[in-house]
Amino acid sequence: MNFTIDPEAIEQESMSIIEKNVPLLATLPKKERSVVKRIIHTTGDFNIAPLVKIHPLAVDRGLAAIHRGCNIYTDVNMVLAGLNNKRLAAFGVRTICRIADPSVAEEASRTGQTRAMVAMGQAGSLKGDIIVIGNAPTALFTLCAMIDRGEADPTLVIGTPVGFVGASESKELLVKLNKVPYITIQGTRGGSTIAASIVNALLYM
Repeated sequence: MNFTIDPEAIEQESMSIIEKNVPLLATLPKKERSVVKRIIHTTGDFNIAPLVKIHPLAVDRGLAAIHRGCNIYTDVNMVLAGLNNKRLAAFGVRTICRIADPSVAEEASRTGQTRAMVAMGQAGSLKGDIIVIGNAPTALFTLCAMIDRGEADPTLVIGTPVGFVGASESKELLVKLNKVPYITIQGTRGGSTIAASIVNALLYM
């Protein structure tokens, strides 16, 4: 069996296949199209495209934040594992995940909250940061509450928590809140790999 082994050629062919099979892409602005294509490429799922919701200011705000060397704050280390470190370093972007901090675990044990909730609650104002939540609905619920109370002011929220308990509802809340630009996926689908793919889409731009 003959098959392609050049990574760049594989990616180019994949993107071409995606464009041919997802007519919706032709209706999107160029930058948003790049984000959606990267999500499809990561999931191998053409049908996920209509579920992607992108605030009109999201991509431009995200790009501006990256260019000024913002912080990227994530809910789990799995998101960090999927990011393009070379690109992050080129822009001076710092990544932060506190889920494994002993102080977070201690506070979670004391209060009965999830570690994701505690880590997000201790994150501060997050002003100008990009927040990437790829796993924990509780982190996104907590962040939305912080934004609604005026305690947090991120420049962009990438919210793609996954699962059957709270994931869909937390993403609906983010969209309904509409106080900060967002990129999210409706329903139960999501995950750290999708969250990372969205950040990488911005980095590749």
